[in-house]
Amino acid sequence: MSAVELKDQGNRLFGAKQYDDAIQCYTKAIIKNSTVPTYFTNRALCHLKLKKWNQAILDCRQALDLDASLVKGHFFHGQALLEQECFDEAVAALKRAFDLAKEQKLNFGDDIASTYRLAKKKRFAVAEEKRIAQESELQKYLNRLILDDKERLINTALDKGDEDATNIQNIELEAEKRISQLNELFTQVDDKRKKREVPDVLCGRISFEIMKDPVITPSGITYDRKVIEDHLQRVGHFDPVTRTDLKQEQLIPNLALKEVIDDFVTKNEWVVSEY
Repeated sequence: MSAVELKDQGNRLFGAKQYDDAIQCYTKAIIKNSTVPTYFTNRALCHLKLKKWNQAILDCRQALDLDASLVKGHFFHGQALLEQECFDEAVAALKRAFDLAKEQKLNFGDDIASTYRLAKKKRFAVAEEKRIAQESELQKYLNRLILDDKERLINTALDKGDEDATNIQNIELEAEKRISQLNELFTQVDDKRKKREVPDVLCGRISFEIMKDPVITPSGITYDRKVIEDHLQRVGHFDPVTRTDLKQEQLIPNLALKEVIDDFVTKNEWVVSEY
């Protein structure tokens, strides 16, 4: 059988969810012709289905060595990296896949975009966990300093022969007050942190950032006006998600969502710098 025939047989086996057998066919096709990048991405997709992340990554990298503009190569690579919790690399690969899909006018629906958003969300979550751990250690350290300072003041007073119970009690009350104020400050920081995640519905399908001027298309998809207008001018007159025909005059302001976004920004001052 030729390499193409082996690839076609692999495709049929993949469609039947016989992934191990499909891998064998793609491998034989690669042995016969190792210059076709799609043989590697086809095999990578099988590895993804079997949760063999390392093998998928290796196949994607071989495919991209042959064709660096291969959307599926970057997409599958990003998916495997995401599963391995290599979030920075996953985000970079998925962004590249998304950008290339736009440039090549390929329709992947929301598959790449949603995976890209998921990777960014998981990367943010890991960074938040690290910040929380650091803040917790800082809080413990500062509390310990206050307690150490209290003991020092009490011992100093005793060394000077000041055994007045009122003075000792004032030192203890002052320490308790400082600890209470410190813990209240960290509680406020924690409350603000809990509100720091922007809901996906408020983010644009293209930019993945919170929208400033949301507009809705006849297909029912909402985009940020500036971003969708740029897409229509540079890429083509079609909806990026549904691929249906779209003209600028068909964009309608999504006033309800705009109100929700404005309310969210008002209640979450941290987002203003990005808004």
